[in-house]
Amino acid sequence: MKRSTNLATRRAFLVASASGFAGLHFGLPQQLAAAEPSYSPSTTAQGQGGGKAKSVILFFLCGGASHVDTWDMKPQAPAEYRGPFQPAATSAPGLQLCEHLPLLRQQAHHLAVIRSVCGTVSTNDHHAGYYYNLTGHQPDASFKIEGNDRRPYPDDWPFIGSVVASRRRDQGGLPNAMTLPHKPSKAPYTRPGQFAARLGVEFDPLYVQGDIAEPLKFQVPSLVLGGDVTADQLRSRQKLLETLDVARRQFENSPIERTWKQHQERTLNLLLSAQTSQVFDVASEPESIRARYGSGINAMSLLLARRMVESEVPFITVFWKENEAIKNQCKSAGGWDTHGNNFDCLKNYLLPEFDQAFSALLEDLNQRNLLDQTLLVVNSEMGRTPKIGDPRSGGVNGAGRDHWTHCQSVLMAGGGIQGGQAFGSSDRLGEHPAEHPLTPADIAKTVYYAAGINNLQAHDGQGRPYNLLEEGDAIRELFS
Repeated sequence: MKRSTNLATRRAFLVASASGFAGLHFGLPQQLAAAEPSYSPSTTAQGQGGGKAKSVILFFLCGGASHVDTWDMKPQAPAEYRGPFQPAATSAPGLQLCEHLPLLRQQAHHLAVIRSVCGTVSTNDHHAGYYYNLTGHQPDASFKIEGNDRRPYPDDWPFIGSVVASRRRDQGGLPNAMTLPHKPSKAPYTRPGQFAARLGVEFDPLYVQGDIAEPLKFQVPSLVLGGDVTADQLRSRQKLLETLDVARRQFENSPIERTWKQHQERTLNLLLSAQTSQVFDVASEPESIRARYGSGINAMSLLLARRMVESEVPFITVFWKENEAIKNQCKSAGGWDTHGNNFDCLKNYLLPEFDQAFSALLEDLNQRNLLDQTLLVVNSEMGRTPKIGDPRSGGVNGAGRDHWTHCQSVLMAGGGIQGGQAFGSSDRLGEHPAEHPLTPADIAKTVYYAAGINNLQAHDGQGRPYNLLEEGDAIRELFS
């Protein structure tokens, strides 16, 4: 759907975009079947140890984290596979992690390390990997046909976070799904899978932007008032209606007009709510807390995620923000896509930053008695080739690892998860799942189970029911 040039004015776009309206071109909203009325974990989930997670934090390591150098190491594999890193003991007996994760190893009694996830996609690329891991659905043929030109489409399957958001009542404060500190990846190569799509744009995440140069500053551009609009004007219903009139008229005969009032209300709630500005104010945190997380944008994003949990946001996604200052050293965009110099990049940059920030989040939530009601998930769009050497970056001498969608690991903690365990295993080289093979659909179903969501039925535009995710099963063995 092409957006009209009538929306070019700042005020019209402000009202539309605050609730994800900027994504309306991805598709028309569909009506949900009976959504969960609020946080009300199902009897089935509660009875089996699930249903405890009031909030979910997904920490997505953009680029494809190397499973065999972090949480599924293979010290007995041949040298051309295992690399120079050594596994080390953790606070959980029998569970080992990489030696370069010293702080996380102290928190491993909270962790469940899932080592047998196969997310194979025919393209072996980022776009399809994102989609599979963010929705639980295998990518369709369009991913292979269109490659990096594959855009988010209106009939895509919805993001896991949007499904969770749709099953929780809007409490009139912050949105039910929020994503920070960026929207991967740089336009026009926006990654599919991170939107509500066929579920309806009213369930798109609200994107909060952060900057590497100013890690304490977070903002939602669509919630920044234009120079000719004041808060007093917004509080005046008459002035508001005048402001909205131009934008509203063009939708009066549109199929999406039925969601217009929802967008208006959501925008006003956010613009006029003291809660919004308070939650984003990570600078108000004690310096000792900020220092424990670290000083970078990814660290502060996790700290903001904790503040969102305290405000009872049901689903928070933190997409690792790449640091372009190191992109040439790693033959990547500055993230986990370590095509070259994999080991130095992990040891000197990626692992220390991740280790400090994520271990701090675990420790912080636990100390605040929030961990049991918050599910933490660390995932990525793929693993990396167990055999060292990517031809695109000098082969073996380049010391890189290429894309590998055939095996990856996922970390979970909190939300009823029994910590201190590994579930499943990969083969001796880390190439394929061996024991308890899983797919991203199983991971998605586990998230839903932890959040107490059983009802995955929705209706299409013609009122026909369909299941949001038929594949996969929750990994109930993870729960205490």
